[in-house]
Amino acid sequence: MDERVDDDRARGLDAAHEAALRFLDSLDDRPVWPRATLDDMLTAFGGPLPDDGCDAVDVIEEIASRADPGLVAIPGGRFYGFVIGGTHPAALAADWLVSAWDQNSGSASLTPTTVAMERVAGQWMLDLLDLPDTSSVGFVTGGQMANFTCLATARNAVLARAGWDLAERGLRGSPPLRFVVGADRHGSIDRAARFLGIGRADLTVIESDDHGRMRPDALRAALADLSGPLIVCLQAGEVHTGAFDDFTSLIPIAHEHGAWVHVDGAFGLWAAASASLRSLTAGMDLADSWATDAHKTLNVPYDCGMAIVRDPADSIAAFRTGGDYLIYTSLDPWDVTPELSRRARGVPAWAALRSLGRNGVASLMDRLHDNAVAMAEGLASIEGIDVVNEVVYTQVMFRLASDDATRDLGAAILAEGTAAVTGAEWRGRSALRCSMSSWVTTQHDIDRTLDAIRGLVAG
Repeated sequence: MDERVDDDRARGLDAAHEAALRFLDSLDDRPVWPRATLDDMLTAFGGPLPDDGCDAVDVIEEIASRADPGLVAIPGGRFYGFVIGGTHPAALAADWLVSAWDQNSGSASLTPTTVAMERVAGQWMLDLLDLPDTSSVGFVTGGQMANFTCLATARNAVLARAGWDLAERGLRGSPPLRFVVGADRHGSIDRAARFLGIGRADLTVIESDDHGRMRPDALRAALADLSGPLIVCLQAGEVHTGAFDDFTSLIPIAHEHGAWVHVDGAFGLWAAASASLRSLTAGMDLADSWATDAHKTLNVPYDCGMAIVRDPADSIAAFRTGGDYLIYTSLDPWDVTPELSRRARGVPAWAALRSLGRNGVASLMDRLHDNAVAMAEGLASIEGIDVVNEVVYTQVMFRLASDDATRDLGAAILAEGTAAVTGAEWRGRSALRCSMSSWVTTQHDIDRTLDAIRGLVAG
């Protein structure tokens, strides 16, 4: 190797390492929400492309200095917005290796190391979550693509059961497919359905209870009036309340009517890894597919979602590609997801699981729940704040007396900078949602957040 090439790589990586550590070291003191707008960042990074290039170290230093005002302190302990975890140290370091290795991880023959690590990570996860150990596990970008991948598999399978070959005949003239969803489903479900040619007119929406859980009696009544290919989508962890559908009741009802059952468990599937939280997922293993996000509850870097399908043959039927130049093994990554070329996004998941171990994963789940309970109790002690939900998992939702006051408080929290929470709407009312998703969050972080919110409400 040319010495100059080696030197450029080493100096560039050293510069990136130093910039990364400076950012991580700043997390405890920097404002959690960004202090720059998109227009500010377009100005910082924009302009005409220079005619001449520059040294890799200069590029990295330019990126780090210009980017800083527009970065969010997501890896810190006081980012509670959306449902986004921090980054576990082993997973972060492994992700650097993934970029350095630069392996195309679609094929076991092409990249046996990374595919093996992903396959083992998938097996470990199935074991932790008490899901069928013969299931296929496809690593995708996140919960959206995990739901899409599982539902594409489901669509192919239920049409095949009805005697329709989707790969050969397409959707034109196919038996009408009904997609049965809960009233409080996540928006990624509707978006995945739309990608699959399933429109709003094809949805049967089932009533939910006050916590956002699908009602078994309403599902039974609805399915009694439906026939033909059916997909029923359930939920492990409602994004606002954290509530879990009653899988033990709902899945047998759906299966009685020949439906494929999919579970959207973007952050909730991981409750099964904890002895104290496992009851939330009772019966979940009876479903036909499951979707989750490792960059939420498992705390690996973006991006890393998992699409899990009970019968790998259904995955292969939906996704196995063609091409006479491709080499196949028994079950390649490209057999179970839409992608061919991709990075080895499952390697950080392997690293996180190996670093934490079974007990560490369980402890992480328990700690996230304990933090949510502590935050809810602290918020409830602040005069004027109403905690809306029963905290069964990691989500805390709260509001002030009026919608305007609630929205103003949300904006004030972001502007003050100690913490980040994000807005929501629940049962027609504005709310603020705090998601406990990070391994970094401590009681000190919670106390600092509560002190800041208390001051804003009083002021």
